[in-house]
Amino acid sequence: MGELIDLRSDTVTRPTSGMRRAMAEAEVGDDVYREDPTIRALEERVAGMFGHEAGLFVPSGTMGNQIGLRLVCEPGQEVLCDSEAHIVTYEMGAAAVLFGISTRTVVSSGRGRWGGQETGRLDAAQLIDQVRPHGNWHLTATAAVAVENTHNRGGGLVQPLDQLQALWEWSRQAGVDVHLDGARIWNASVATGVDLATYGRLADTASVCLSKGLGAPVGSVVVASAERIAAARLWRKRLGGGMRQAGVLAAAGLYALDHHLDRLAEDHEHAQLLAKRLGLDPASVETNLVRLDDVPAPVVAEAAKAQGVLVSQTSAHRLRLVTNLGVDRTATERAADVLAELLGR
Repeated sequence: MGELIDLRSDTVTRPTSGMRRAMAEAEVGDDVYREDPTIRALEERVAGMFGHEAGLFVPSGTMGNQIGLRLVCEPGQEVLCDSEAHIVTYEMGAAAVLFGISTRTVVSSGRGRWGGQETGRLDAAQLIDQVRPHGNWHLTATAAVAVENTHNRGGGLVQPLDQLQALWEWSRQAGVDVHLDGARIWNASVATGVDLATYGRLADTASVCLSKGLGAPVGSVVVASAERIAAARLWRKRLGGGMRQAGVLAAAGLYALDHHLDRLAEDHEHAQLLAKRLGLDPASVETNLVRLDDVPAPVVAEAAKAQGVLVSQTSAHRLRLVTNLGVDRTATERAADVLAELLGR
């Protein structure tokens, strides 16, 4: 059968030999004392890339999102987001459990290219219409709105820049903050040509992930103002995320930024290849995620696994394929052959 072709997620990537060398050679110190030079270099670099004053290296994207939400929302207030957002689907109710923050969701009306299905595409006016004002003791005040870009359960869609700008401009007048779940914001930038600083400046806080398409083994960076990152450092410690000689991890992130950012375009090309071979409209695949709807997901996934291809089931009738650093063009073509045969396409 040969090596498994793993399309379950871009989190399954493993450090390359060059990344491992960079990790082994990293200069380190105790980061709780803020003495790790490699972590400081990563934090400063990522903050600059997104047009923010400061950054904080955290172990995971979930921790990054939750710290970001806590920075813009007090206990008893609410965050408004899309109904399929990662923060309310895959983060185990953390905002409520940890911080007493309520979340409220909106089924997005912004249509994607999925035959009219709801997708998570941002419609700023629709989201704004659901915001609850401060000062009314009958209502839970909306302190922040959260946007996911790219949108995981939306099939890796890229949020429209004009909608992000409209939301940001409104938020400045309304006194409502914006949090960006930018786990795959790198993919959005590569796909559209919109620079990272443009995306970053349209959010008060953002969490950006190093361990997905960029291929680092662990870690995300929260970016915000210097004042907010000082508070974030305390929340990281409270949550058990204070790390010691973690420069060996930060070095992987720096290596990824140097060597793996531009190559995300290859993942997007491979996703297009899968879409074409599986009879999907290539325009429906915007980055590195391919969504297969209306299929017997458990049956197909198990049969594909028997032939050496791993895919994710996101529901009984939906599969997700995620192209990544560990799957080259030859492997992508083989996966397409296997899946096309199983699906009769």
